[in-house]
Amino acid sequence: MWRAPSRRSAIVFGLLLGASFLTKFSSGLLLICFLVFRLSLRVMPLAEISKDRDELRSWRRLRGRCLWKGIFIAALTAYVVYFILSWGQPTDSLEFLGRGSAALVLRRLLMPPWLYFRGLFFFAVTSSRPTFLLGHTYSHGVWFFFPIMFLLKSTLAFLLMLLLAMPLALVARRKQGNTPLVPANMQFHWRAVWIFLLVISGCSLLSRMTISIRHFTIPILLLILLLAPLPRAIARLGEKGWWAARPVALAYVLLALFSLLTVIRAYPYYFPFLNSLSFGHPAYTLVNDSNLDWNQALPEVNTYVVQGGLSDVLVDEYGFNDPTVYVPKARFWNCQQPQPSDAGHWAVVSAGMIEDAHNCVWLLHFPHEVLAGGSMYVFRLPEVIPEAGTPSGPPAETEFHTGLFGMPTPGYYDARLIFLNCIRDSKQLQPTMDNMIAQYQAAQAKRAAQRGHH
Repeated sequence: MWRAPSRRSAIVFGLLLGASFLTKFSSGLLLICFLVFRLSLRVMPLAEISKDRDELRSWRRLRGRCLWKGIFIAALTAYVVYFILSWGQPTDSLEFLGRGSAALVLRRLLMPPWLYFRGLFFFAVTSSRPTFLLGHTYSHGVWFFFPIMFLLKSTLAFLLMLLLAMPLALVARRKQGNTPLVPANMQFHWRAVWIFLLVISGCSLLSRMTISIRHFTIPILLLILLLAPLPRAIARLGEKGWWAARPVALAYVLLALFSLLTVIRAYPYYFPFLNSLSFGHPAYTLVNDSNLDWNQALPEVNTYVVQGGLSDVLVDEYGFNDPTVYVPKARFWNCQQPQPSDAGHWAVVSAGMIEDAHNCVWLLHFPHEVLAGGSMYVFRLPEVIPEAGTPSGPPAETEFHTGLFGMPTPGYYDARLIFLNCIRDSKQLQPTMDNMIAQYQAAQAKRAAQRGHH
């Protein structure tokens, strides 16, 4: 749209932006990216941008109109979808607008933006969560979370490709002078790629919600795109007689093959994958959340149960769902609170529950097997459960870990039971939601009173 603004390009841009708004609340970062992109063209104009002041003003005005048209189309797209999906939803949450006929119409019309911005607000207030990294628990996100996760989760070959790209780009720049590596018709794309990379990466580092590498996938994709000019750069260096052009080209081909082989070798256990920079440490001592387990291994647990002929298995999963859907012989379990009757049973524990969300390292004293590449562990419990607080026994209550998905649970009650109760009896959903909202409002009021007292 920026290279060749037209009604069609503005519509396509707007529809795609609207799809982004409907997909993730964090897609609002794109608006910041657009602003920085525009500012970059003022500070560092591209060669094809006219230097004439009048032509430049007209050039900017035309693209600015297309940009705002696209944003309007995006907002309209999000509104229409929310309007359709909320048509049968009560408008009681907007009751303060009145109860008359006109008010009811207004409430219905305002439901889409109300729902969207209410969701955006909820996302904002819950985005600061505790996190776990390299064996340490942090009360909120830390700036070095994503860089470390990127180093641990990427293939070593890909990291080397990025590392080699830096000196190679400098050599290509020195050898080729003013000849650009990126073709003229791709200059706008190139500018957008690295501008968006800087903005989104910067926001990720500043974010207080650092719980999963999945929140960093956009910068990773943009980094991959930044490698695109390298084949052209190597070819041109070869044409200019640079002696290392062939070895570098061969190195990149081998690195690409090694990276692909690593991907094939790790299949299908991508969630718990860590490269050799983990230095042999179990993944549950380094990472958490969906960096390790997202309940994707439950079907494999069922296979293990069936093949082992087990009639009953205790399951401590990392999630708010009913494990019996995937493992019919599963029984809900909390590895921090074993009962004497659990002695001698088989127990399957999510790797995320061993050290982060729960404190269950005591289980490692007993025979165990690794499932799904390290996402889950199978333990054979002893004939007698050791006493709580002993070196080989479950933790004392004061040593419980009560965080799941980066959200602490008040007291020692397992919050998963709340959701399990709602899943098995849908009539409990509304009372549960009402109770959670009431508890949240009471906690907010208590904090406000404490602030006023101080």
